[in-house]
Amino acid sequence: MTYSPSRSDDRKGAQLTPREIVAALDRYIIGQEDAKRAVAVALRNRWRRRQLDEDLRDEVMPKNIIMIGPTGVGKTEIARRLANLARAPFLKVEASKFTEVGYVGRDVESMVRDLLELGINLVKSEAEEQVESRARDIAEDRILDQLESAITERAPLDDSHNKKKTFVVGHDGVVQHSDDAPKDKRELLRQRLRAGDFDDEYIEIELTDSHNPVIEVFSGQQGMEEMDLGSVFGNMFPKRRKRKRVKVEDAMRALVKEEASRLIDMDEITREALKRTQQSGIIFLDEVDKIAGRESKQGPDVSREGVQRDLLPIVEGSSVTTKYGVVKTDHILFIAAGAFHLSKPSDLIPELQGRFPIRVELQSLSKHDFQRILTEPRNSLTRQYVELLKTEGIEVTFGDDAIDTLADMAFKVNETLENIGARRLHTIMEKVFELLSFEAPDREDTTFEVTSDYVRQRLEGILEDEDLSRYIL
Repeated sequence: MTYSPSRSDDRKGAQLTPREIVAALDRYIIGQEDAKRAVAVALRNRWRRRQLDEDLRDEVMPKNIIMIGPTGVGKTEIARRLANLARAPFLKVEASKFTEVGYVGRDVESMVRDLLELGINLVKSEAEEQVESRARDIAEDRILDQLESAITERAPLDDSHNKKKTFVVGHDGVVQHSDDAPKDKRELLRQRLRAGDFDDEYIEIELTDSHNPVIEVFSGQQGMEEMDLGSVFGNMFPKRRKRKRVKVEDAMRALVKEEASRLIDMDEITREALKRTQQSGIIFLDEVDKIAGRESKQGPDVSREGVQRDLLPIVEGSSVTTKYGVVKTDHILFIAAGAFHLSKPSDLIPELQGRFPIRVELQSLSKHDFQRILTEPRNSLTRQYVELLKTEGIEVTFGDDAIDTLADMAFKVNETLENIGARRLHTIMEKVFELLSFEAPDREDTTFEVTSDYVRQRLEGILEDEDLSRYIL
């Protein structure tokens, strides 16, 4: 059994209607309806483009998006959740990390190579899921070969019994017997293996050693990103096999992984990943406001316009050479984001502005938004702390007044100090739970209710001292 890409691999999210996409985003992101609608339409348009005739399909370009808003309001989260819905390769990169050619910094083309690597990992993980059942059967057989040689068969002590009756004996003594001998004995062992009876026994397994120091040394050299050094040096150095003595439980994981790698066709994986990266890839360009500006200056700002000009051909559509093949960026969706406090989108060079036709402004979070963020999302902060402390045997509950107080404090601190959006809740919640988290393993009381008074008690001195508040919150 080998991997064959399913036609629905990257279609599930795209088949959702814009309304369904927004509803899916609502489970994790509070507010920002305009931004959700914009990305939902962008994702749906990809499905629409695939329904067109081939001669027109290549002419329909993605409508790239600029998200404008302060930090911590959900820009990155919207893009990341969108990629999960589409099962598409997704890369977040900070635009400020790039510099124009000639200056020290990363080459802008490296983000396309990184996106393809993520695409290959995504498709490979899907392929391994498809062949996991077959790989597990093969791994079981390899382990059973070892167990059979280590486990003995004993004839009954009483000669009056059937001589063919054998007993399967493991480290825990005689537990099962078979009337038919060898064939059934292996099935009995397989049942015990699946039940975990042999997890703590040690066996020797042989694995392929993928470590190749020569390839690793050259891979770290600048300019080697687009070379497939594995194929260049792979045949020069035969693959080594190494024997390891490990527990059966660990051996099963290692052997399943190795057998799954053998069952999948990496050439097919690469072809599918190239296709999915080109047709469904999403690159999230964060901090794009940091490269906005056209004036030439000395110092760190000298390359801002240069970075924009280097980004332009990638966003417009170009061919980037990678070690797996050429990636065309024409249909990759680019989502740019920035606070634009000191600059504005019109400060970008005109050519780059034209490649981001959709502009969405995200709103600062209100106190009501903070209340919803604390309780509504599936991964809400209150749920995270409840589950974390449950591991210590403590049942934590939140009163409505406590939620209201936490939201009110987060909102006021954002207004007084820097507005860092929902990230302010993380610092406040961590300070509130600092003492309880420390004492949790030693507490005798197994219940704890977070009240408004407790929240104020934990934050009282910090909120009164503005300098201390700046330092801690």
